[in-house]
Amino acid sequence: MRLTTKGRYAVTAMLDLAINAPDGPTSLGDISQRQEISLSYLEQLFARLRRAGLVSSVRGPGGGYLLAKPPEEISVSQVIDAVNETVDATRCQGLSDCQQGDTCLTHHLWCELSGQIRSFLDDITLAQLIQRPDVIRIATRQKQRANAGILASSP
Repeated sequence: MRLTTKGRYAVTAMLDLAINAPDGPTSLGDISQRQEISLSYLEQLFARLRRAGLVSSVRGPGGGYLLAKPPEEISVSQVIDAVNETVDATRCQGLSDCQQGDTCLTHHLWCELSGQIRSFLDDITLAQLIQRPDVIRIATRQKQRANAGILASSP
């Protein structure tokens, strides 16, 4: 499987954006703090997400990013595709040249697994994820920690 931190971080950041959408634009700094993802890495990911039409940016004070489509219309696989990740369980990237130019014994098995994973991720939207009790619980904890950090640093 070739889903790296790039794909995982992109999905995490987009989920954070969807959760916080009712509050208006979300800054990458806020996502970085809540999700413990480097700000410079988020900037790279969001440039790709913007080019893919999944987010839009708002400039100025109170600016940040918004989802460019309703969360019901954004699947996890779209986010992964936007950052140029693949969900491929084969060692040959599906080229069938896994064994010195020939198809290996288990090539078709791994291709089928890749298809199953792709189908699974196609069927999950950000809207579905933000309704999950585990996601709600974790997001609430993250917001409380972020708010406590803000209060602790206030004069």
